[in-house]
Amino acid sequence: MRIVFMGTPEFGVPALEQLTKGEHQVVAVYTQPDRPVGRGRISTPSAVKRAALAHGLPVFQPPSLKATAEVERLAELKPDVIVVAAFGQLLSQQVLDIPPFGCLNVHPSLLPRHRGASPIPAAILGGDEETGVTIMLMDVGLDTGPILAQKAIPIEPEDTAESLSAKLAQLGAELLGQTLPRWLDNRLTSKPQDEENATYSGSIAKGEGEIDWHLSAIELWRRVRAFYPWPGCYTRWRGKQLKLLQAIPLSGGQGLEPGRVISLLPEQGAVFGVATGSGILGLRRVHLEGKRAMTAEEFLRGQRGFIGELLPD
Repeated sequence: MRIVFMGTPEFGVPALEQLTKGEHQVVAVYTQPDRPVGRGRISTPSAVKRAALAHGLPVFQPPSLKATAEVERLAELKPDVIVVAAFGQLLSQQVLDIPPFGCLNVHPSLLPRHRGASPIPAAILGGDEETGVTIMLMDVGLDTGPILAQKAIPIEPEDTAESLSAKLAQLGAELLGQTLPRWLDNRLTSKPQDEENATYSGSIAKGEGEIDWHLSAIELWRRVRAFYPWPGCYTRWRGKQLKLLQAIPLSGGQGLEPGRVISLLPEQGAVFGVATGSGILGLRRVHLEGKRAMTAEEFLRGQRGFIGELLPD
């Protein structure tokens, strides 16, 4: 069988690696164009492109697959199946119709929950106890295609979007390895999604990381985890951005103004916290603009006037 793989970020790499180990041939890899990264705005290839080149695979990077010429070039590859993992483009019906075994998507949620652009942060923000991976047969809708296989894992209290993405990437690769042979051998039947239970996750904007201390400690704790490493959660102190890298929700804080910094005992899980609309958000790791990331203890040693302040300041 001839396979075309489509993916862009690190999430897609384990799935591509899984395909290169199989009995079938990966004839091409599609990924997003190189993007400028960092302060120097250096043009940088995607994680999937780097992995593909390491395996000597042909790489294509069209800005869009809507152009007739791009559809024709893809068809000339004669793929029997297309596998997609966080590619970053919607596929038209013309593209979906090319491979006789269709287009399979490795999606990091238990569909139909958390369709859309940000399923991993959405699962943390929603307080879900578990999430997982779905292998689905793609249609022209947004993550609406029939399901071939699913596997769930628990969301741990310390999980961030970064750590959970890494877990789901590996889980997705394993599930793909189990599912694809059965699909290609016609030993698997798809089942439609339950539309009544569908939820959607939109794209995350950079400004969503700014902390509103009137929210509850539980909500803010989830945001710190869901938005790590991007866009990151932050507040302001003395005109500088203060990023919150690791936190813990605590009870208490009644009568305190939201945003008020208070001292805590180490046995509470943090040396200082901030009063919220309900409870206290204990801070464990922070990053003050112009400084390096550090533990809360290190931060307090250099900022002794911090306790008692009202954030944002």
